[in-house]
Amino acid sequence: MDKIAVLIPCYNEEKTIYKVVSEARAALPEAVVYVYDNNSTDDTVNQAKNAGAIVRYEHRQGKGYVIRRMFREIDALCYIMVDGDDTYPMTNVREMADKVLKEHVDMVVGDRLSSTYFKENKRLFHNTGNTIVRNSINSLFNCDIKDIMTGFRALSYEFVKSYPVLSRGFEIETEMTIHAVFNEMDIANVVVDYRDRPEGSVSKLNTYSDGIKVLALIVKLYKNYKPQAFFSLIAMLMTLVAMSMFAWVFARFLNSGLVENMPTLIVCGFIELAAVQAFFSGMILSDMVTKNRRDFEMNLNRISDDKKKLMEK
Repeated sequence: MDKIAVLIPCYNEEKTIYKVVSEARAALPEAVVYVYDNNSTDDTVNQAKNAGAIVRYEHRQGKGYVIRRMFREIDALCYIMVDGDDTYPMTNVREMADKVLKEHVDMVVGDRLSSTYFKENKRLFHNTGNTIVRNSINSLFNCDIKDIMTGFRALSYEFVKSYPVLSRGFEIETEMTIHAVFNEMDIANVVVDYRDRPEGSVSKLNTYSDGIKVLALIVKLYKNYKPQAFFSLIAMLMTLVAMSMFAWVFARFLNSGLVENMPTLIVCGFIELAAVQAFFSGMILSDMVTKNRRDFEMNLNRISDDKKKLMEK
């Protein structure tokens, strides 16, 4: 078991990966640096090896697949996950690692948005998207995470081994954050510097398609993790529609003494029945989520025992 493992998912980063690996080894001499190549067609692999990294491979395309592979294969007391694009200086990496190793924090978020991100990042919609995602998750899940989509994090063994990776692409960071928040894991924010990609290095993130995937994931996870609130909101909206339709029919009834729009009244009734079904569906699913939380805590205890056994070897 490694004390600190630096995990770097990589796809066509030949211009930056040597520097990223070198800075990581200099900042954390005791760490083992792993570069997971995701079908690069340039000289990324050779550059990573020359810098002293252990190179492994994930052939299914997508950052989510890479992270799943990394988390399955590597055992460490502390994991440092960082992108291979040289946008994250390693100035604060020791502080992040110490929070996991000494303070037993489960996830340390490298907060770019509170430092130089908005100045360094020249892509307007990336800035707007990060702000929307951060505000949405903090509001929906009642938390205070400073940077949801950062690619720079420190993670505990317990988090890594209990986290079910479901996303395939760049929405993985959002999924990781919500998983930690919902399961009430210990989360800390550390402000880190950010620098824009060097000339010739191209971002793999598509502002629009990946942004839509992230927003869709937020809605999906809100439904999965907070079904009572999600389905109650749907029930309330359907009830408002049913009430407005009923009010129109009732007003005409008061004027004429006749129910002149019977089809509308029937539709109104069915909409309200659907609202009632949505509300009780949320209640049932909420009980299932509570059971899943209990199962998660039991699984976390087992993972902690596995960690102790690995440390004794």
